[in-house]
Amino acid sequence: MKDQKSESGGGYVRADQIDLKSSSSKTVIARGTFGTVHRGVYDGQDVAVKLLDWGEEGHRSEAEVASLRAAFTQEVVVWHKLDHPNVTKFIGATIGSSELNIQTENGHIGMPSNTCCVVVEYCPGGALKSYLIKNRRRKLAFKVVIQLALDLARGLSYLHSKKIVHRDVKTENMLLDKTRTVKLADFGVARLEASNPNDMTGETGTLGYMAPEVLNGSPYNRKCDVYSFGICLWEIYCCDMPYPDLSFSEVTSAVVRQNLRPEIPRCCPSSLANVMKRCWDANPDRRPEMEVVVFMLEAIDTSMGGGMIPVDQPQGCLCFRRRWLKELRVDSLRRLRRALRYRFPYRKMDSVKLY
Repeated sequence: MKDQKSESGGGYVRADQIDLKSSSSKTVIARGTFGTVHRGVYDGQDVAVKLLDWGEEGHRSEAEVASLRAAFTQEVVVWHKLDHPNVTKFIGATIGSSELNIQTENGHIGMPSNTCCVVVEYCPGGALKSYLIKNRRRKLAFKVVIQLALDLARGLSYLHSKKIVHRDVKTENMLLDKTRTVKLADFGVARLEASNPNDMTGETGTLGYMAPEVLNGSPYNRKCDVYSFGICLWEIYCCDMPYPDLSFSEVTSAVVRQNLRPEIPRCCPSSLANVMKRCWDANPDRRPEMEVVVFMLEAIDTSMGGGMIPVDQPQGCLCFRRRWLKELRVDSLRRLRRALRYRFPYRKMDSVKLY
């Protein structure tokens, strides 16, 4: 498979027509274990180009290369059939083309012949996770929270209607376009849902978002995405990270055996808190379908507000005040230590007590 045709409106991707503009870090949108995502131009439109480089000849075993190639093919097979406003639009893909190059100020630089690429629409808003981090202190208006949640829910509902399980639902895999519409991306581990749940097992996904049955190595189905959505919904509302102080083993044990879930702020409207709780229920059968989640979110009234109020404001939510005060104290101590180092450069600051 050299070129992959998109059935959702895209065309054939010719590697010699992909213009990545520059190899500078400014055009690199993201980096991963096996490649990078660049901003580029294809057929006159801004695109994101996901380059997968599996290493030079001999640097990986045949089995490793075969596994990576199969994963790449699986992503293309799933992605190219999708067409929905809340799914990043697939444009095309190519495998192992020597014609792929990067345009720089000094001309074109050819890529290794085993480099593969996926070309999709470019979303200038970046990852949803980055957007939430930027708003960690200020928080989001309740209307924005529901809008983002609905976008994500509609995208997942569409996937499930196509019998596709994403399996790695997290805010890092959601992108924002120029209108702040959320679009699902990264279908590297997505797959068609097996008719027999016993055919889908294994720990696939990202810690903190993985459902108990996935962490436990038990059979699972599309309801694992519903669980992950519940965690994302909490993250969107709180603009915070779930379980920031726990290790992999601690999260795995607590989620599976102790029913650990993120703490829902008391200021969170009960209508939204109910969606979170139902989505991350320990029993997959009790979790709602994503189509139902969409209806639940659409029914929430945002006219009276209800967004999380920053803890540093007079009426701020007290739920996370302890953590916020701890972070503020640590930040103040670091600044004090730097100031002391500047004033007393020859004295060991590690021995200076800052309390």
